[in-house]
Amino acid sequence: MNFFERQHAARGTTVRLVLLFTAAVLAIIILVDVVVLILARPPDAASVIPLLIGVSVVTISIIAGGTLFKMLALRAGGSAVALSVGAVPIDPTTSDPALRRFVNIVEEMSLASGVPVPRLFVLEKEPGINAFAAGYTPADAAITVTAGALQQLNRDELQGVIGHEFSHVLNGDMRLNVRLIGLLNGILLLGLIGIRVLYFGGGRGGDRKGGGAPIIVIAIAFTILGFAGRFFANLIKAAVSRQREWLADASAVQFTRQTTGLEGALKKIAGVPTGSALTDARGAQEVSHMLFGEGGKSFSQLFATHPPLYERIKALDPAFRPEEIEQLQAQWQAAPPNGQAEDVSLGLAGRAQIPPPQAPPTPAATVRTTAAELSARVGTLTPEDLERGAALSAQIPPELRQLASQGSTVIPLVLAMVLDSAPAGRAAQLEIVADRMGSPAAAAAAGLADLFAVLPPQLRLPVVSIAAPLIAAHPKGTLDVLVPTLEDLARADGSISVFEYCLTRLIAGYIRDAKDPAARSRPGRTDVRRVDSAAFTLLAAVAATGNDDPAAAQRAFGAAVAALLPGAAVPYQPPMDTWRVLDGVWAPLDGVDPGSKQRLIEALVIAIRDDGDLTLNEAELLRTTCALLHCPLPAFVA
Repeated sequence: MNFFERQHAARGTTVRLVLLFTAAVLAIIILVDVVVLILARPPDAASVIPLLIGVSVVTISIIAGGTLFKMLALRAGGSAVALSVGAVPIDPTTSDPALRRFVNIVEEMSLASGVPVPRLFVLEKEPGINAFAAGYTPADAAITVTAGALQQLNRDELQGVIGHEFSHVLNGDMRLNVRLIGLLNGILLLGLIGIRVLYFGGGRGGDRKGGGAPIIVIAIAFTILGFAGRFFANLIKAAVSRQREWLADASAVQFTRQTTGLEGALKKIAGVPTGSALTDARGAQEVSHMLFGEGGKSFSQLFATHPPLYERIKALDPAFRPEEIEQLQAQWQAAPPNGQAEDVSLGLAGRAQIPPPQAPPTPAATVRTTAAELSARVGTLTPEDLERGAALSAQIPPELRQLASQGSTVIPLVLAMVLDSAPAGRAAQLEIVADRMGSPAAAAAAGLADLFAVLPPQLRLPVVSIAAPLIAAHPKGTLDVLVPTLEDLARADGSISVFEYCLTRLIAGYIRDAKDPAARSRPGRTDVRRVDSAAFTLLAAVAATGNDDPAAAQRAFGAAVAALLPGAAVPYQPPMDTWRVLDGVWAPLDGVDPGSKQRLIEALVIAIRDDGDLTLNEAELLRTTCALLHCPLPAFVA
């Protein structure tokens, strides 16, 4: 199953979630009505219908209100979920060895997979081994780990866990999981309201003349139904999440091409006294379906949000036997494992620190690929990609990494990336910056410009990927000015390069996604035929950019159109102002369905260069296009 098939399957899972939620709400309404009838004992049949209608309206209002309130609270995305359970943000410039190792692993996977580096959090008081990814899109993704995971897992095991979480990022599971929190909150709210009303309205006296009786009746009904709500909530979470956990385990193995890391993490959960339980996190029950391992004990496997631990281990190690769990428990009962000490013994300790700078290799002039091969790489990660991500991370100069990891320096950093090397051109650009964003910003950007004069071109977008979360954290006023300023800087010399366009569009798209992730995460449903003019415009612009020979560009365009919509006869008309024209195609094309996106991306490969050879510039344009269509593509030219 490729990325596009997984996106289609995720839509089916969402439909199933809505149906289960609707059925649960109907069942709860019926149960509430029955309980109220039993407790209230209406005096005559005529009063039954108004009573049931009133109780049903109140029940629906509470569920709808609780759901809406929670969804609005989590609308900010992954960071809101992490903070809601008491997680603490991690400074990406940290020198703490355990945190540094975590930051490095996530950064390498991000650079390899083509998604911005997620925001990172830690549950400092949780000794169990666990983690979760939250958010609506990769732009607002947050990955949280427990202190127990950082302390007890070695680097390979932590990488296996993070690979599992990255699968949720790439497969679109995060959006489903966050929405599940919102939907179930309304159901669980019934019980809480019942207990509060019972305590404050009836349990402390109420109306001594009997006026408080209806309140007590409703409170008791809601309290009873609160338990029913938890029953349905757990049932829905189990039905939605278990299969996706199997898929995430399989993806983690695919990403790293070794089972020992993930297998070792699961065995440690089985063997250490704390397991994967969350004991201190606020609202741990709300995120139980998002966790790497069970956050607590389930009284029945029917309600478990994860497959049985033994079955997960056995899927990775068929020779594993149940009695081995007892051996592991005895081994770690007295002295829990020490992941950093294991790194030393395994020779992995050096990879926990900020990687030393390496001389970047001379990139290949071209990379050969086919349309089918490239579309199969969207939204996935191979061990080769992971090695490339680690290599890219190691090649970024420490000074640049530090600047890209600090909120105070990321804005001047991206401004400096588009400054001209010629003094006269740079002076004109700095005047634009000073006019738009102030003299301090202009001076800071000028001081950083020379760093990019010697930076190998294949490292520019990786630096942007590291900087992206910190860019989006700036105030709205700053972000509203940043993208127009970058566009003016790029056009200051009368033209715009492929890299300049890629940089400005990536940052603009990232800011839009991070500003309203819930709205930007909705999967497309439109057939590409309904927006074919935008598709043909994109193909014509890309064909003109990727082929210097007009005849070759026309051939590439024709082949691309035939791949996208067989039988369509469209004249080749390259746009006069390619980049301005392209700005109008992203919104309609991002709204097409997954199958249409797959055909569109395959057509783009053909349009960029009909001989199948991609240069670095062409590969960056293709990766930017895929990012704007929310189809992350690994960095395949390094």
